[in-house]
Amino acid sequence: MKDKDRQRKPLARKDGLVIQELPDEVLVYDLDSDRAHCLNQTAAFVWQHCDGRNSTKQIARKLGQQFDCSVDEKIVWLALDRLARNHLLERLPVPPQEIQGMNRRAMVRALGLAAVVSVPMVTSIVAPTPAQAASCLHAASPCSIGTQCCSGICDGTCIGG
Repeated sequence: MKDKDRQRKPLARKDGLVIQELPDEVLVYDLDSDRAHCLNQTAAFVWQHCDGRNSTKQIARKLGQQFDCSVDEKIVWLALDRLARNHLLERLPVPPQEIQGMNRRAMVRALGLAAVVSVPMVTSIVAPTPAQAASCLHAASPCSIGTQCCSGICDGTCIGG
Protein backbone atom coordinates (compact mmCIF):
# COMPACT_ATOMS: atom_id res chain seq x y z
CA MET A 1 0.00 0.00 0.00
CA LYS A 2 1.32 3.41 -0.92
CA ASP A 3 2.14 5.84 1.89
CA LYS A 4 -0.19 8.52 0.49
CA ASP A 5 -2.98 5.93 0.25
CA ARG A 6 -2.48 4.90 3.91
CA GLN A 7 -2.71 8.52 5.04
CA ARG A 8 -6.26 8.78 3.66
CA LYS A 9 -7.54 5.69 5.43
CA PRO A 10 -8.32 5.92 9.16
CA LEU A 11 -7.36 3.10 11.49
CA ALA A 12 -9.24 2.35 14.71
CA ARG A 13 -7.34 1.61 17.89
CA LYS A 14 -8.09 -1.87 19.22
CA ASP A 15 -5.28 -2.52 21.75
CA GLY A 16 -5.99 -1.85 25.41
CA LEU A 17 -9.74 -1.67 24.84
CA VAL A 18 -12.65 -3.79 26.04
CA ILE A 19 -15.45 -3.63 23.48
CA GLN A 20 -19.10 -4.54 24.06
CA GLU A 21 -21.46 -4.31 21.09
CA LEU A 22 -25.11 -3.63 21.87
CA PRO A 23 -28.04 -3.33 19.42
CA ASP A 24 -27.94 0.49 19.07
CA GLU A 25 -24.50 1.39 20.40
CA VAL A 26 -21.01 0.18 21.18
CA LEU A 27 -19.43 0.51 24.61
CA VAL A 28 -15.65 0.85 24.68
CA TYR A 29 -13.64 0.75 27.91
CA ASP A 30 -10.09 2.10 27.65
CA LEU A 31 -7.90 0.12 30.04
CA ASP A 32 -5.07 2.67 29.78
CA SER A 33 -7.08 5.75 30.79
CA ASP A 34 -9.92 4.12 32.77
CA ARG A 35 -12.43 5.88 30.51
CA ALA A 36 -15.65 4.39 29.23
CA HIS A 37 -17.00 5.55 25.86
CA CYS A 38 -20.47 5.04 24.45
CA LEU A 39 -20.60 5.30 20.65
CA ASN A 40 -24.00 5.82 19.05
CA GLN A 41 -24.87 3.88 15.87
CA THR A 42 -23.23 6.38 13.53
CA ALA A 43 -19.99 6.74 15.51
CA ALA A 44 -19.85 2.97 16.05
CA PHE A 45 -20.33 2.26 12.34
CA VAL A 46 -17.57 4.69 11.38
CA TRP A 47 -15.20 3.32 14.06
CA GLN A 48 -15.86 -0.29 13.02
CA HIS A 49 -15.02 0.59 9.41
CA CYS A 50 -11.74 2.33 10.28
CA ASP A 51 -9.73 -0.72 9.31
CA GLY A 52 -6.95 0.99 7.36
CA ARG A 53 -8.52 -0.18 4.08
CA ASN A 54 -11.57 2.12 3.83
CA SER A 55 -11.23 5.77 2.88
CA THR A 56 -13.53 8.39 4.40
CA LYS A 57 -15.51 8.44 1.12
CA GLN A 58 -15.93 4.66 1.23
CA ILE A 59 -17.07 4.80 4.86
CA ALA A 60 -19.62 7.52 3.98
CA ARG A 61 -20.94 5.41 1.09
CA LYS A 62 -21.22 2.29 3.30
CA LEU A 63 -22.91 4.33 6.03
CA GLY A 64 -25.45 5.54 3.48
CA GLN A 65 -26.09 1.96 2.36
CA GLN A 66 -26.51 0.83 5.98
CA PHE A 67 -29.07 3.52 6.80
CA ASP A 68 -30.58 3.68 3.29
CA CYS A 69 -29.91 7.38 2.82
CA SER A 70 -27.39 9.76 1.35
CA VAL A 71 -24.60 10.53 3.82
CA ASP A 72 -22.32 13.53 3.47
CA GLU A 73 -18.64 12.70 4.01
CA LYS A 74 -18.60 15.47 6.64
CA ILE A 75 -20.51 13.10 8.95
CA VAL A 76 -17.57 10.68 8.75
CA TRP A 77 -15.10 13.50 9.45
CA LEU A 78 -17.14 14.59 12.46
CA ALA A 79 -17.15 11.02 13.78
CA LEU A 80 -13.39 10.73 13.22
CA ASP A 81 -12.85 13.97 15.12
CA ARG A 82 -14.88 12.67 18.09
CA LEU A 83 -13.11 9.30 18.00
CA ALA A 84 -9.66 10.92 17.79
CA ARG A 85 -10.42 13.26 20.71
CA ASN A 86 -11.16 10.17 22.80
CA HIS A 87 -7.99 8.33 21.67
CA LEU A 88 -9.93 5.64 19.80
CA LEU A 89 -7.96 5.97 16.55
CA GLU A 90 -4.42 4.90 15.73
CA ARG A 91 -4.33 6.80 12.47
CA LEU A 92 -6.38 9.84 11.48
CA PRO A 93 -6.16 11.17 7.93
CA VAL A 94 -5.61 14.88 7.41
CA PRO A 95 -9.06 16.42 6.90
CA PRO A 96 -9.84 18.49 3.82
CA GLN A 97 -9.29 22.24 4.15
CA GLU A 98 -13.02 23.05 4.47
CA ILE A 99 -13.33 20.65 7.43
CA GLN A 100 -10.26 21.72 9.43
CA GLY A 101 -11.11 23.73 12.51
CA MET A 102 -14.86 23.23 12.10
CA ASN A 103 -16.56 22.46 15.42
CA ARG A 104 -19.57 20.19 15.84
CA ARG A 105 -22.08 23.04 15.86
CA ALA A 106 -20.70 24.51 12.63
CA MET A 107 -20.61 21.04 11.09
CA VAL A 108 -24.27 20.39 11.94
CA ARG A 109 -25.18 23.80 10.52
CA ALA A 110 -23.27 23.00 7.31
CA LEU A 111 -24.96 19.60 7.01
CA GLY A 112 -28.44 20.98 7.65
CA LEU A 113 -31.14 20.05 10.12
CA ALA A 114 -31.96 16.77 8.34
CA ALA A 115 -28.54 15.41 9.30
CA VAL A 116 -29.11 15.81 13.04
CA VAL A 117 -30.43 12.24 13.24
CA SER A 118 -27.12 10.84 12.05
CA VAL A 119 -24.76 13.08 14.01
CA PRO A 120 -22.10 10.81 15.54
CA MET A 121 -21.92 10.95 19.32
CA VAL A 122 -19.18 9.67 21.62
CA THR A 123 -20.10 10.04 25.28
CA SER A 124 -17.27 9.42 27.75
CA ILE A 125 -16.92 9.08 31.49
CA VAL A 126 -13.90 8.48 33.69
CA ALA A 127 -14.17 5.32 35.74
CA PRO A 128 -12.90 5.61 39.31
CA THR A 129 -9.90 3.55 40.31
CA PRO A 130 -10.67 0.81 42.85
CA ALA A 131 -9.23 2.96 45.66
CA GLN A 132 -11.46 5.89 44.67
CA ALA A 133 -14.53 3.68 44.38
CA ALA A 134 -14.10 2.05 47.80
CA SER A 135 -16.08 3.37 50.75
CA CYS A 136 -14.30 4.08 54.00
CA LEU A 137 -15.24 2.78 57.43
CA HIS A 138 -16.41 5.14 60.16
CA ALA A 139 -15.11 5.38 63.75
CA ALA A 140 -15.36 2.20 65.85
CA SER A 141 -15.74 -0.04 62.77
CA PRO A 142 -13.51 -3.13 62.71
CA CYS A 143 -10.53 -2.71 60.37
CA SER A 144 -7.23 -4.29 59.43
CA ILE A 145 -5.39 -1.39 57.75
CA GLY A 146 -5.59 2.41 57.95
CA THR A 147 -6.74 2.90 54.37
CA GLN A 148 -10.06 1.23 55.26
CA CYS A 149 -10.85 3.99 57.78
CA CYS A 150 -12.17 7.45 56.86
CA SER A 151 -9.66 8.90 59.33
CA GLY A 152 -6.84 6.74 57.99
CA ILE A 153 -6.07 5.50 61.53
CA CYS A 154 -6.64 1.81 62.33
CA ASP A 155 -5.93 0.04 65.61
CA GLY A 156 -8.15 -3.00 65.07
CA THR A 157 -11.01 -0.52 64.92
CA CYS A 158 -11.20 2.79 63.08
CA ILE A 159 -10.18 5.70 65.31
CA GLY A 160 -11.58 9.23 64.94
CA GLY A 161 -13.12 10.81 61.82
